[in-house]
Amino acid sequence: MSQELPRNVIVLIADSLRYDSVHNKQAPIGMPYVEANSVQYHEARSAGCWTLPATASIFTGLMPHEHGATSQTRSIHGHIPTLAENMQKAGYKTYQVTANIATTDIFGLHRGFDDVRRIWKHVDPKFNKIQQLLVLLGKPRLRKKIMSKDFLMQKMSSDLEMAKTWLQHTFQDVFDHCRKTIQENEKKGEKSFFFLNLMETHFPYHIAPTFKLSQNGLYKKSQEIISLFHLVNQTFLKKGEQNIKSEMLDALKQRQRIAWQSLAPHINAFAQEMHEETGNLFVFGADHGENFGETGWTYHFSNITDAGNKVPLFWLDHEQPSARIEDQKVSTRHLYHSLSRRVGQEMGGPDLVDAPDASDPVMSSYWYNNKGETLDQFKYNQICFLFDNNRYLLRNNEWFEAPMTSDYDEPVFTKLGRSDNPIFDLNLDRTRREQYARYVAEFGDFASKISFTV
Repeated sequence: MSQELPRNVIVLIADSLRYDSVHNKQAPIGMPYVEANSVQYHEARSAGCWTLPATASIFTGLMPHEHGATSQTRSIHGHIPTLAENMQKAGYKTYQVTANIATTDIFGLHRGFDDVRRIWKHVDPKFNKIQQLLVLLGKPRLRKKIMSKDFLMQKMSSDLEMAKTWLQHTFQDVFDHCRKTIQENEKKGEKSFFFLNLMETHFPYHIAPTFKLSQNGLYKKSQEIISLFHLVNQTFLKKGEQNIKSEMLDALKQRQRIAWQSLAPHINAFAQEMHEETGNLFVFGADHGENFGETGWTYHFSNITDAGNKVPLFWLDHEQPSARIEDQKVSTRHLYHSLSRRVGQEMGGPDLVDAPDASDPVMSSYWYNNKGETLDQFKYNQICFLFDNNRYLLRNNEWFEAPMTSDYDEPVFTKLGRSDNPIFDLNLDRTRREQYARYVAEFGDFASKISFTV
């Protein structure tokens, strides 16, 4: 375990970034400094399938049913200590610079930060009014918020300026805020903790400095626009059919890969700049992945797949940076314990660097109400764990099994027998068996009590 406290701690999250967008067989990772100085986790999973539960798990070290933030319950429990609060106790000034409104006070994820900077408040628009109109027309939820009597929805509608992050690059602005504040604090002898969120790899996947279609020709461009509309509005939850053609799903996947390839060298340069300042700890990863038709699913709400939950993760240590590939299956929620321990706050729980084998990659999802329009066949909650090379998933009190995949040509989960229970049937060690049994019981109890209000 580390003896010296980090001078500064920077956690950089690329929103929605899939593992296979980064570790793509057809293209290099594009981060030579990061690769040469980091622990690369090749089997990391997020605890949730979208920004709120996944980020809340990183901030608390807990599963969504433990911290309480899901599509229905919205906010983490107030009594749970957060990562930022731990950093404050260790003497760090704490900052969040974000391009995603879901990581702010709207869902309670601001707790423990001395300052939350919504990057859309600090940048000038680079897009034209027609582009902005297309975003608003393409996302009915934004339109409905304006007339909503729901307090949460009113808060979001009052901040429609956030659409900037959907339409233009803001990553350099995020980096500038971080580096400037660190410089100011170091002059005062203060240490800094930063949580940074980037939206370039999030829908609609920034393939250019401002919004741009990737297809050529009027017909293909119109198909791309229609596909983006169906993806963000999750029309399959309402219609029960896949409205996006397979070639367009491939095009959407490629949009994220292009976004990543353009972003990677900038992340690498920023990581090098931050990490070469002696004593800085730097972590880069994703909050969750993204689904482009795997197992018939699109977008990332409500489902569990390797595409949606397997994420890239790189740890650049402040004392002993070294290149290492870690193939142990781990959960990104244990960044909470690992980072807290590095600043002298012993919170228990696994350490991803020193004891990755103690991490338990368990994932869960809660069905999305979609303003009452979700069809019955999609109304289920799920919890999943990994063992050997298989995934075991509990849905509607029935167990399913599917192998883990490396190329995301994912098989559909196969139902196990009625009497089968992998928690007790598999050769799990006693501690993990008891832990998984507790997770499943608590998950079921939590799921039975939540209401569907969004």
